[in-house]
Amino acid sequence: MMDGTQGFGSKTTWRVGVDSGGTFTDVCMFDEASGEIAVWKVSSTPDDPSRGIAQGVEEGMKERAGGSESDPAAAIAYLGHGTTVATNALITHRGAKVGLLTTDGFRDLLEIGRQKRPDLYDLFAEKPKTLVPRELRFELPERMLRTGEVSVPLDEEAVRKAARAMKAAGVEAVAICFLYAFVNPAHEKIAKAIVEDEMPGVFLCASHEIAPEFREFERLSTATVNAYLGPIMHRYISRLTPRLEELGLPIAPHLTQSNGGVVRFEVAAETPVRAVLSGPSTGVVAAQAIGTRGGFDDIITFDMGGTSSDVALMAGGETTQTNESIVHGYPIKAPMLDIHTVGAGGGSIATIDSGGLLKVGPESAGADPGPVCYGRGATEPTVTDANIVLQVLNPVEILDGRMKVHRDLALEAIGKMAEKLGMETMDVAQGIISVVTANMAKAIRVISVQRGHDPRNYALMAFGGAGPLHAVRLAQELGMTTVVIPRNPGILCAMGLLLTDLRADFSTTKLVALDAGNLDVIAEAMSKVEDEAAGWFASEAIPADKQMTTRRVDMRYDGQNYELSIPLPDGPVTAETLVALEKGFTEAHERMYGFAVPEERILCVTFRAEAMGLVKKAELPERPLGDADASGAVIGSREVWYPETGAFTETTLYARDRLAPGNVFQGPAIVEQMDTTTLIPPGVTARVDTIDNLILELSA
Repeated sequence: MMDGTQGFGSKTTWRVGVDSGGTFTDVCMFDEASGEIAVWKVSSTPDDPSRGIAQGVEEGMKERAGGSESDPAAAIAYLGHGTTVATNALITHRGAKVGLLTTDGFRDLLEIGRQKRPDLYDLFAEKPKTLVPRELRFELPERMLRTGEVSVPLDEEAVRKAARAMKAAGVEAVAICFLYAFVNPAHEKIAKAIVEDEMPGVFLCASHEIAPEFREFERLSTATVNAYLGPIMHRYISRLTPRLEELGLPIAPHLTQSNGGVVRFEVAAETPVRAVLSGPSTGVVAAQAIGTRGGFDDIITFDMGGTSSDVALMAGGETTQTNESIVHGYPIKAPMLDIHTVGAGGGSIATIDSGGLLKVGPESAGADPGPVCYGRGATEPTVTDANIVLQVLNPVEILDGRMKVHRDLALEAIGKMAEKLGMETMDVAQGIISVVTANMAKAIRVISVQRGHDPRNYALMAFGGAGPLHAVRLAQELGMTTVVIPRNPGILCAMGLLLTDLRADFSTTKLVALDAGNLDVIAEAMSKVEDEAAGWFASEAIPADKQMTTRRVDMRYDGQNYELSIPLPDGPVTAETLVALEKGFTEAHERMYGFAVPEERILCVTFRAEAMGLVKKAELPERPLGDADASGAVIGSREVWYPETGAFTETTLYARDRLAPGNVFQGPAIVEQMDTTTLIPPGVTARVDTIDNLILELSA
């Protein structure tokens, strides 16, 4: 049986991070006693991801961490896990069958939304699929006023009738969202109790529990998405937990959330909507730590895996956080890192569209059957196949020789496509790379150019299994001149799990003017979320010296539609606190909009508390710079096709684990390691810094 503690004061020494992607499952292990970091990688198992995770932990601990054959996980003090299960279920619309209970008259709000068209001039733009069909959305007689007073009592018999109808329809999960439930949740609590009685075992989500904030549509969408993903996450965790127990794991595992922090599996199972960016969030956390340590405070992160690419922007050493975002078309009110995702990965499939043009993605070959070169029966070429044909990737084997590949199969598949296009095979292979690069550049422009940031002023930090392979091409497309490749880029998301803390966020909406006469109301609202944070610290058994709470207030001018989140000073809420809030809001408003209106009334809208349990993190060892000569890392050469030369060109191969700080070399070159391959085209200079980052300098 797993211990519920988080490794505080534990005698075991290994901290393990596991990132489960669509193609590979990555494992990063950190020994608290010696500071040693070890990595491992296995193929994902899409039919049952828990199998690949357990295999990765077992093999990694045996092969790299000296775990015993009979009890490989016994020495683990902490296990953090990032997953794309919730994300993939939402993208592919393979969630649960959901029923919805809502206030009389609000049945169609889920479809009406904000009545905004995402693409104003696109006559063929498709709205995201409504997650609850109309016949499973039930209106109930009840009405709560904005003050929290009951205008129309809840019709409890109507709730029972709706619950029985949902049960008969085979509903797996129920979302409950009543008007003004964030002010007074009494009706939602009664409805939830009735549904539990009528539908025992069904997954239930009441909006006041998952998003106790104003904005009716967004709160409804969040509760619905949570219900839609709930049974999927429950099944996933119920499979994974016993597999880890069988390995002898002595502690309770944790799952990462979209905010970059981690929570216990049981909590994650109840709030899957907070884990829709579980996988990529820890990669951003790791990139922030490595970038800051390496002297790169302004970076754009580029995480390219087998199925998708995730990008984020970090300015001044800080990553952007948001409390509300649209994920794959669905508004979600939950704290998360500001990450943009595009369907462009190593497994993205290349096709010829109806106009006879080359298209890449978003469809992916995944891990099974995978790219054509895997030899598992796939016939449609992917980005990985293009790299194998160009011989940018090792045309014989990858993963340090643990996986054989078949260049002849990839060559045949791309050759057939070249015949249809009337082009040369190598030009088509390079065309696949160019198209996927353009797709990724578009994603980066969304988080940079469209928000007033010039990507040329940032360094590109590339990671993920395919990130370093495409980083220079992407940087060239965007006019960027510096690329940073971390020491273990292929497993950086797994490493991020060892660089993050336990975290939970609490919020409550209380619309009140920032005025000395409302001091008690403001103090009471802040106290409410702080008490919830204290309860979380107790439930996680986090020692007092490891606790940290950050307080914020979402504020706006009276009449505005959107808020700015302002830090609340430490200590009791006093008149001086209100002065500090007003000053902070005025300065933030001037930064964001270029002006402030001192005489305008300021409203406090939502009060927030971010609770963090600080844990010991993996360290980034530093080594002094040495000789510039990198010849000791050369392991051979091979012919690689470059668009710069239009032909196969002799390219020097370097082993990443033989490169040392201070080494400098020129492209064309390729750096190989177990978890990724780094392409350094002609005209690019590479150097190794003191924390083993590979810094690539491009000409302006």
